[in-house]
Amino acid sequence: MKLFMIGLGRMGLGMSRRLAKKGHQVVGYDADPQARERAKAQLMVIENLVALGEEAQKVLWLMVPHVVVDEVLQSLEPYLREGDVVIDGGNSYYKDSQRRAESLRGMGVYFLDAGVSGGVYGEELGYCLMVGGERSAFERVEELFKDLSYEGVGYAHLGPSGAGHFAKMVHNGIEYAFMQAIGEGFELLKESGFGYDLKEVARIYNTGSVIRSWLMELTQRVFEDFGGLESLKPYVEDTGEGRWTVEEAINRAVPVPTIAEALFARFRSRQENSFRDRLLAGLRYEFGRHEVKRAGDGGGAE
Repeated sequence: MKLFMIGLGRMGLGMSRRLAKKGHQVVGYDADPQARERAKAQLMVIENLVALGEEAQKVLWLMVPHVVVDEVLQSLEPYLREGDVVIDGGNSYYKDSQRRAESLRGMGVYFLDAGVSGGVYGEELGYCLMVGGERSAFERVEELFKDLSYEGVGYAHLGPSGAGHFAKMVHNGIEYAFMQAIGEGFELLKESGFGYDLKEVARIYNTGSVIRSWLMELTQRVFEDFGGLESLKPYVEDTGEGRWTVEEAINRAVPVPTIAEALFARFRSRQENSFRDRLLAGLRYEFGRHEVKRAGDGGGAE
C-alpha cells in the first residue's frame, strides 16, 4: 500500500521504516529540511506538498505534535481529494479529532484518529494502535495498522471519531500513575538504609513478580544508563494527555485520584524554589517558633 508520512521525527521515521520493511511504499515529508535530508537515505522523500495533488485516493499519516495538526491540515487541504484517508497518529485531544473529522467529511475525505503507543521500540517490536473513525475507512487501510502493530494483533477499531484518541488519552493517564508509583517506591528503597543495588531490584521485580512490566524493564535500563541518577535534573514534563484525562474525569464526575496526583507531582517537579513551601516554613515559625532556613545564609536557623 502507498502511504504518505507527514512528519519524519523519531516516531514518524521509525514507523516509515517498519512499513517499508513490510513491503509498503512509503513517501515521506517534513516541513524541516534537516529532517527530510536525514530521511532520504532510508525512504523516498518529497521536498514539498505539490506532488500530493497528483495522487487520487491517497492515504496520508500525520505524525506531528498535536499543537500543529490544524496547521498541517490547512497546508494539505489544497491537495486533498474526495476519497482520501487522513490518519492522525499523534497525541491529539479527542474533541479536536472529532472536529477535524467533521470538517474533512464535508470535503469527502475520511479522517481516522489513531493513538499510537510503543515509543521508539515500536519500530522493531511493533506498536499498539487505538483507532477511531468510520469503519469503512479503517478497513480500507487496516493492512497498515496490522503491519505496524505488535505481533500483527496490537491494533483495534474502537469506535467512531474520537474513540481512538480518547483511549490513548486514558492510556497515558494510566502511564502517569504507573510511573509515579515506580518513582515513589524506588525512592523509598533508596532511603531504606539497606544500600540496595536499585538496578538489581528492578531486575528481580521483572522476574516473575506481579509488578513485572515494560516500564519496570525500562526502570532497570534507567539505572544501567544513568547510575544513581545524579546527572538527571528532577524536572518532569507533561505533554497534555494527563491534563485532558483529569479534565474529562472531572467533567464526568469519575474519581481518578491516583492519576490526578501523578499529574500534580509532575507540576511539583518543576518548582525549584516553591512559594508554597516557603509559606509553610513561615507558618511553622509563626505558630511554634520552629526553625526556618533563610535563602543565601547557608541554612542557618532563625
